[in-house]
Amino acid sequence: MTNSALDATDRALLALLRENARTPVAELARALKLSRTTVQSRIERLERQRVVVGYTVVVPDAAEAALVRAHIFITVAPRQSAAIEQALRRIAEVRVLHSVSGPFDLIAVVAAHSIGELDALIDRIGALDGVERTTSAIVLSTRIER
Repeated sequence: MTNSALDATDRALLALLRENARTPVAELARALKLSRTTVQSRIERLERQRVVVGYTVVVPDAAEAALVRAHIFITVAPRQSAAIEQALRRIAEVRVLHSVSGPFDLIAVVAAHSIGELDALIDRIGALDGVERTTSAIVLSTRIER
């Protein structure tokens, strides 16, 4: 289903779920001025149609302010992307993984508790079978975040 196939109520429901996916259905129904059954049906339909594919925990930046963040640019051997992606999924410090065009194949956004842990993490990623090269950029500060 494409975003254009969603009606205004679906978009409003998704906006509420983005704010807090744990909001009780009864509360969502009140906010949308719909019955609880209607809202539950819409959520189930959005899940079936893979518009909603999961729910997650969002940790406020203040709770992770002490972490050292970095972007790790990864060059992958041919036909190794899927295996490397699976290996990176198992590393908790990898927060985001982008597939990109250009001189690198992947960009991993990572967070570690110290420079030493970040150094070990970069070595761990570089040692994965199929990783040809890594280049890292430590985040000093975030100037704009939307």
